[in-house]
Amino acid sequence: MLTQNTQQNPPTLLLSDKVGPALKLVLEPSKVAQGAASTWVAISIFCLIGFVSAAILIPLSQGLIRSPWSDELRPDMTSLLGLPDQDEQNNTQETSRETLVTSESTLTVRIGHVAPTSGAIGHLGQDNEHGARMAIEELNLAGLKIGSRSVKFELLTEDDAANPAQGVAVAQKLVNARVNGVIGHLNSGTTIPASQIYNSAGIPQISPSATNPKYTRQGYSGAFRLVADDAQLGATLGRIAVQNLDGKSIAVIDDRTAYGAGIAEAFKNGVTSAGGTIVAHEFTSDRATDFLGLLNSLKAKEPDIVFFGGMDDVAASILRQMKRLGIQASFIGGDGICTSQLALLAGDAMIDDSVLCAEAGGVEDSRKAVMDKFRRDFKAKYNSDVQVYAPYVYDAVKVMASAMVSAGSADPSIYLPALKAMNHKGVTGDISFDNKGDVKNAALTIYTYRRGERIQLDVIR
Repeated sequence: MLTQNTQQNPPTLLLSDKVGPALKLVLEPSKVAQGAASTWVAISIFCLIGFVSAAILIPLSQGLIRSPWSDELRPDMTSLLGLPDQDEQNNTQETSRETLVTSESTLTVRIGHVAPTSGAIGHLGQDNEHGARMAIEELNLAGLKIGSRSVKFELLTEDDAANPAQGVAVAQKLVNARVNGVIGHLNSGTTIPASQIYNSAGIPQISPSATNPKYTRQGYSGAFRLVADDAQLGATLGRIAVQNLDGKSIAVIDDRTAYGAGIAEAFKNGVTSAGGTIVAHEFTSDRATDFLGLLNSLKAKEPDIVFFGGMDDVAASILRQMKRLGIQASFIGGDGICTSQLALLAGDAMIDDSVLCAEAGGVEDSRKAVMDKFRRDFKAKYNSDVQVYAPYVYDAVKVMASAMVSAGSADPSIYLPALKAMNHKGVTGDISFDNKGDVKNAALTIYTYRRGERIQLDVIR
């Protein structure tokens, strides 16, 4: 409260401690004129305070600026102004993925795709993305309906650069974009951490190529895989190394990624179970380029087979440096090296029938014509051969769309049971899932390389 001496100063003006509807003015009776002027000053102050309060409190109540008060105080402030609180506004705005389009004649369904489309294995990621685009274009030409409504499929693509942290970031980006489902990622090292994001958001995910067994063993109901896992693939290659290639001393290298380490361990288990001997296990990284020290160490152990757990770009560098050092062992790898690009990357270090690899998938004679047509159509469209997993990405998109059509809904919580029960004839074969989300009766295709071409040897189930 402000007080003034009435004998020496103008009339006293008293303002209450709290601004309210009653503004109390105490005027000396003998100085009414001066009191009137003071009254106008007081009224002006009152109006200014009210204007400033409204300018601050109304935006605060609507969430337009950050409140300096605790969340517990904000409902009281908004109630005081007669405005809806923020939770009420959020509830009004929160809708399902399907209700976003109920006022439109066509239902728009967003499918996310993630792969490393940049970096050393960018060619593999681009290959996968091409497979997804082919499927989306065909779906949109097919005139499908989900429920009673026509549907348009949109593909939202992201690059995870084969980096786990970036994989998590783009997974959250797709969740924020409210995709109806996700195809990807390519690498196990990005697929596994990203799957936690999708699971928390309730978004189904189909990986066309992640082979680390952990992916489908986390208990996530929406995680699916279209190819054989490393336990099957690595163990099979281990048995082949001993029983078919007559390997006596076998060396192992892995790149320490989730994929490379996983398949290397499975390979070692296959070797030992078949009675073979592992003479060395060396480690590198998926970014390494110089392997001379590591290979000199292996050369001293005189291996007749070298297994590599990693991707084709690093495998090609190892092959070139093995040739430089005169290491003449056979070279074996999993699906990560089993690409059309490997021969080009390795150059003259690729000796006919010296490299054996396995693709975590494959088709027998009865479906070979369908796969061959896909490969021809793919090359005509993109002017490049299929690398490895474009057909599996293509099938993954088609499987997800079929589940939505079957369920009559693109809402993940509604079409997920249909996805679990799916029986789909794809270019990669008959597709259905077990209770973990793994494809049933998964195949492996064994390849070698001759004259720079990848040559199929066998399909194993």
